[in-house]
Amino acid sequence: MDARGGHRDGDEEAATAGATPLLAAPASLGSGRRSHAADLHVLSAAFLFVFSAYSAAQNLETSVNTEGDLGTVSMGILYTSFTLFAVAASPVVTWLGSKRALVVGTSGYVLFILANLVPTWYTMVPASLYLGFTASIIWVGQGTYLTSAALSHARDNNLPEGQTLGSFNGEFWGMFASTQVIGNLISLALLRDGKDGGSVTGKNLLFVVFLGCMIVGIVLMCLLSKRDEKGNNAPTHSSFGAMMKYIVAPLKDRRMILIVPLIAYSGLQQAFVWAVFTKSIVTPVLGISGVGGAMAIYGAADVVCSLVAGRLTSGLHSATSIVSVGAILQAVVLFWLLLFYSPMGGLLGAAVPLFIGALWGVGDGVLNTQLSALLGLLFEDVKEAAFAQLKVWQSGAIAVIFFLSPNITLQAMLILMATALIVSFGSFLLLTLVVEKPSTVRS
Repeated sequence: MDARGGHRDGDEEAATAGATPLLAAPASLGSGRRSHAADLHVLSAAFLFVFSAYSAAQNLETSVNTEGDLGTVSMGILYTSFTLFAVAASPVVTWLGSKRALVVGTSGYVLFILANLVPTWYTMVPASLYLGFTASIIWVGQGTYLTSAALSHARDNNLPEGQTLGSFNGEFWGMFASTQVIGNLISLALLRDGKDGGSVTGKNLLFVVFLGCMIVGIVLMCLLSKRDEKGNNAPTHSSFGAMMKYIVAPLKDRRMILIVPLIAYSGLQQAFVWAVFTKSIVTPVLGISGVGGAMAIYGAADVVCSLVAGRLTSGLHSATSIVSVGAILQAVVLFWLLLFYSPMGGLLGAAVPLFIGALWGVGDGVLNTQLSALLGLLFEDVKEAAFAQLKVWQSGAIAVIFFLSPNITLQAMLILMATALIVSFGSFLLLTLVVEKPSTVRS
């Protein structure tokens, strides 16, 4: 494979980098342009505000909007739309530029929060469809923008690219994971179980607060530096056929084929938390108002793991070890729920969902950091298309869970998840074996 960054193993080069500060600003920025690391901080803060609101709202959908399974169906529609639009997101992001894509993408999240203030089929379904479109843009834009910033930072400072990508992704995903903590603590503070046991109070105030968070996030998106990738105006997408050829190009690479199952599983395990864990594990024990607390614990574990995993990432070998830890922990949770778990009362019974959430958060943090870093390393020349593939498979898997969850038992869902984990982890291990000379991964 292309190894313009050198033929040394990423792990070896990481060692030689020593204590070089990966997020230090370049010594000279020439024109006074904001440093690449500063752009990372702004991007991370913008996503913190937007997704503190959205993540907490999403966690509540299956528990709050229960009439006719409105919340569950809306989420299924959202991620189906996300999947379909993500196929064409890469040329849209290339045309808009990654900064504009991030700003435009935020609009769908604002509309979704507004729809939740008046949750009906006439508001939630159109908002979910539109959010699917804008989410595909914002996430391809995020992957493209972060990868561009990380690689530019590495080149300006003579740092190893693999380690820098890992560090940038670690900070971003650590900040992103903290949205589960912040958003769900807000939810925990404002929501109260109703006296009838079947409703909650404080929902509208909660979504107004979420709307304010969204506005702050949009302002921060607008403050990002513009990053125009070279070749954006090339005639790559001059026809529909050429555009589709560009989109599917990564699928001709066996490395992408082998990593797709793990991408799909990353979506399955996220949706499992949002649609199944909150409704079938947390709510029966802690009530709807307890969802926020459980998800805050999940998010806190995700934050710590994302930061640690990002710092330890330096190449394919290190990623394999890190992913293995996350896969084993999630396998333990799945088989524990399948074979031994039953709801209990008392303090111990209340602690079990929190412990499960913490273990699951570790696995989520691992997958987010490692998948993003590896795609940036392996597919630098087709970043937009590679990150579009990430979101196509990830969001498609999420949609499957949301549509399946009302129609199958918890045990059937656990069996599905365990099977998917085994297949995806096996495929990822095969990737480490079949990639010829793994040390040539860009470091």
